[in-house]
Amino acid sequence: MIRQTRAVATLALVLAASPALAQSEGIFAHKTITINIGNTAGGSYDLYGRMVARYLGRHLPGNPNVVATNMPGAGTLKAANYIFNVAPKDGTQLGIVTETLALEQAVANPAVQYDAAKFEWVGRIASSNNIHMQWYTSKVQSIDDAKKYETTVAAAGAGNLSEVIPNLLNKLIGTKFKVISGYPASAEGMLAMERGEVEGAATSWAALKIGKAQWIKDKKIKVILQDVPTRSPELPDATALGELGDNPGDKQLLGLYASGGAIGRAFIAPPGTNPAALKALQDGFMEMVKDPEMIAEMAKEQLDLEPLPGEALHQATLKNLDIPDDVKARARAIFGR
Repeated sequence: MIRQTRAVATLALVLAASPALAQSEGIFAHKTITINIGNTAGGSYDLYGRMVARYLGRHLPGNPNVVATNMPGAGTLKAANYIFNVAPKDGTQLGIVTETLALEQAVANPAVQYDAAKFEWVGRIASSNNIHMQWYTSKVQSIDDAKKYETTVAAAGAGNLSEVIPNLLNKLIGTKFKVISGYPASAEGMLAMERGEVEGAATSWAALKIGKAQWIKDKKIKVILQDVPTRSPELPDATALGELGDNPGDKQLLGLYASGGAIGRAFIAPPGTNPAALKALQDGFMEMVKDPEMIAEMAKEQLDLEPLPGEALHQATLKNLDIPDDVKARARAIFGR
């Protein structure tokens, strides 16, 4: 009888403690978080997406497993549409997609099936500098050359800067880029350039200096443009997108695309994500970017670390959506939308 009484008492204590035990394990206990990378392997989306996947879980309550998977398509908009429309709202599905997420909506990209203002932003790991390069055998070795000679460039879909920027420049400043679309992402575009299928390609500066350092050393490529307002100290000889444009209207439109790097390599969650899960993700993300082990690995890999919290990214998105109607109309006319 005494043993039975003790057993009942012990069971009662365990049952009473169960909610507290579950809470102490954390909201993500025994769960897996998936980071959906909007591009194929080899580019900066993939590099940063997998870096975060390696470290985020240790800074979240419950220490969940975090995995990265590639979901390329439509210049990363396939992944954006999935996060917005399909992914569960429990914090277990994240995405890393184009920095022009809001701009593509504002200029009526037909691939957009989301409202950028409603995404939940987890955090940014780094700003981005998208660059456009030419193979060393091409006649085109500068933006001025591109006004004189036609040159073929690989592009990765209507939501990707590799396609958007050359088309914009053709209309606004008279360049002669012949855009060859249909490449899944920058890695395939660079391979096409190396094989001689095209003369130019685009990627991020981070991906180029890590994955193709030998090209830079051997002068196999020439960076002719960087999609930023002003020139990066690392690329003082490459024209900045913010420098171009012959009138205020053109400069304003090009400036919008030059400003996308401030969003950079950022992570989104579905609209209406469970508030407790979202806060845990946002707090954990900002703890992760202070992780000495991650900082050391990023330094070793020559990856930039320029974190920004989710709320700042949300405000930047709202600003990008607030584009004057005449600028929107001009962009839509250029892209035939």
